[in-house]
Amino acid sequence: MREIQYHKAINEAFIEEMERDETVYLMGESLRGANYPHSEGLAKRFGDQRVLDTPICEAAFCGAAVASAMTGYRPIVDLMFIDFMYTAADEILLKAPQWRFMHGGKVNVPVVFMGAAGGGMKLANEHSQIPSSIILHSPGIKLAVPSTPYDAKGLMKTAIRDNNPVMYFWHKQLMAVTGEVPEEDYTIPFGVADVKREGTDVTVVAYSYMVQLALEVAKKLEGEISVEVVDPRTLEPFDLDAVLKSVEKTNRLVIVDEDTERCSFASELAAQVVDKGFTLLDEPIKRVCAGNYPIPGGYMEQHVLPSVEKIEAAIRSVAV
Repeated sequence: MREIQYHKAINEAFIEEMERDETVYLMGESLRGANYPHSEGLAKRFGDQRVLDTPICEAAFCGAAVASAMTGYRPIVDLMFIDFMYTAADEILLKAPQWRFMHGGKVNVPVVFMGAAGGGMKLANEHSQIPSSIILHSPGIKLAVPSTPYDAKGLMKTAIRDNNPVMYFWHKQLMAVTGEVPEEDYTIPFGVADVKREGTDVTVVAYSYMVQLALEVAKKLEGEISVEVVDPRTLEPFDLDAVLKSVEKTNRLVIVDEDTERCSFASELAAQVVDKGFTLLDEPIKRVCAGNYPIPGGYMEQHVLPSVEKIEAAIRSVAV
């Protein structure tokens, strides 16, 4: 098995699915110029009828994608930065996820919305969010949050083949990360978590780039505290059983979520674990999230976002 970078894994998923199904196409901002390397070479390979650069008007091209999905195509919409989804919220959060339900399941809406998510590059509030909770509060749309090249490719291929709308967050800090990816065709089912590291003392649930930080802390604490890292890979659908199984073993839970702490995925997961597995817990659940502030630019960013130090402190606080 070869090792490739995260962005290359996404690029391969595009190529394989576009070659497999001629209804798959990409549209979005600066794709032909490959503003990000995951779209590199696609315009030359597939032509400008299947790799479309759009005007900077997210509401218009997201609406066009939803319409084309309803008429038999499988568009992949690249918003460049996922923060820009707010300017197309009507199409992404109201139209795409709800029209299949409103039409009694007679209309498929196979569209993938994607964009760069998360902080760490000092790009300030409109280019650094990972708005998971907004997506989870919109029934009918799925959410994939890959943390490795293997997951990035497998989840993208599953997303493209799904007949429901899917939001796909790729994290800017993961773009150059390398990992093992098979050369043969594969997909990863939604709603199936992956234990990235086994442990016995504390369960850490993290997603996207936060998985890498959690693994860094787990390695640092090896021999002192045994940390199990559970990566849900998709937040909708979500594999609660995998989390409960891990907590049954460790009796302690830390949730790491780069979204804002208030009304976050971490808040929802904590509530579900208390509801379904309260007796499994020996210590209160700890959350490590972004602060309830806009994400500032420059060096101040570090004071708002989760960090290795904050994750370690949370783990130590429950490992008593």
